[in-house]
Amino acid sequence: MTQPSSTGWQSDIPARLDRLPWSAWHWRVAIALGVAWVLDGLEVTLVGSVGAVLERPDTLALDATQVGWSGSLYILGAVFGALVFGRMADRLGRKKLFLATLAVYMAATLATAFSPNFAFFAVCRFVTGLGIGGEYAAINSAIDELIPARVRGRVNLAINGSFWLGAALGAGLSLVLLDPRVFGPVWGWRVCFGLGALLAVAIVLIRRHIPESPRWLTTHGRHAEAGRIIDAIEAEVSRQHGPLPAVDPRAVVAYAGKPIPALCDIVRLLVHRYRSRSVVVLALMVAQAFFYNAIFFTYALVLTRFYAVPDERVALYIFPFALGNALGPFLLGPLFDRIGRRKMIAVTYVLSGIGLAATGWAFVEGVLDARSQALCWSAVFFLASAAASSAYLTASEVFPLEMRALAISVFYAVGTGTGGFIAPVLFGMLIETGSRGAVAIGYGIGATLVIVAGLLALRFGVDAERRPLEDIAPPLGAERD
Repeated sequence: MTQPSSTGWQSDIPARLDRLPWSAWHWRVAIALGVAWVLDGLEVTLVGSVGAVLERPDTLALDATQVGWSGSLYILGAVFGALVFGRMADRLGRKKLFLATLAVYMAATLATAFSPNFAFFAVCRFVTGLGIGGEYAAINSAIDELIPARVRGRVNLAINGSFWLGAALGAGLSLVLLDPRVFGPVWGWRVCFGLGALLAVAIVLIRRHIPESPRWLTTHGRHAEAGRIIDAIEAEVSRQHGPLPAVDPRAVVAYAGKPIPALCDIVRLLVHRYRSRSVVVLALMVAQAFFYNAIFFTYALVLTRFYAVPDERVALYIFPFALGNALGPFLLGPLFDRIGRRKMIAVTYVLSGIGLAATGWAFVEGVLDARSQALCWSAVFFLASAAASSAYLTASEVFPLEMRALAISVFYAVGTGTGGFIAPVLFGMLIETGSRGAVAIGYGIGATLVIVAGLLALRFGVDAERRPLEDIAPPLGAERD
């Protein structure tokens, strides 16, 4: 029900969405939208797995620094994509953008398979990043706006953690396709990227049936359309679960009918009204971006340079790493709803930082071999994966709907543009030195960043667990700026 009020209008659509029992409809939404991270994991892992292969003279003849640059350019594209498509997602809607960004990804990934040299490969990686960056803003916004508040934390973490399903898929593809008995190194890496594009085609077909966010429609005054969508959702859920719980008549949200704020107004809101939230989200994003991209984009190089792992065997070591990362958000996610956001963010960030520092020390001392190094990283990133996923969860739920996608984009862009862009290049250079001590310095930087971010979240974070989005951050104009 949406009705006019003295200052705009009131709606019970948020309460109607939050009171729904978990259903097949929610599973469909989670799977169709969550594959954004599967694709990202696939892309990152492919480059990590074939990075050493691309150094061969019969492929692209890259050096370690160029491999690092290809990772950084992918991240740079994601930064620009997030900013451009994030703003459009707030203005044009979630659905239009999560279809458009997937199309950009699909075209660029297919083009990557035909790269003749480093320059073409680098441009393709940048454009692929544009699509994935846009996915982050549109998808995170849509997920939080469609998932009931009581399970929003665990669902969001599980979906973000699906990155590692893509990582496992990428590792498996590279392991099989790089095998000389299949395609071999010369052609296998090209087939890997081609299959990634085919996967995107299937996802487009699934996403077409996901509706626009009723919350977004209501905010933009499209009440009739929002009403039809929520009625259809309730009808489908009730067919599975029977009569739905009644909506509390007091559970209405006031909307002032303000237009999408200008960029200068959004900056003012982030710097003034939501200052402490902005600091926390920025710290979480920078730390997790550096932490992850430093390790993962150069994973293959560490194994091949310091442990003499054959190029075609690198993917075997990615499987346990991907497993630890996938299990972290899935197993720890429910605790973010039960114990709370601040405590769990602090625990996962601080412990993953301590773990990385300890692994770096063991790496320098030479007490690890390739297998134990991979297992240590798997244990560390069991925690770090949940931590990184919670950064995206935090960014998507602590700001008003009218600026949600752009806020996600801004913090993703700034955090990833600093931590994510610098890390692969820095580590590529450190690895080129051949010094374990130099590489360990990079590990120490990553560990320090995540520990500091976790402590900031514990002190200044928001207790957002099981609360409606509109309670955490009311619509603009509903209260004084």
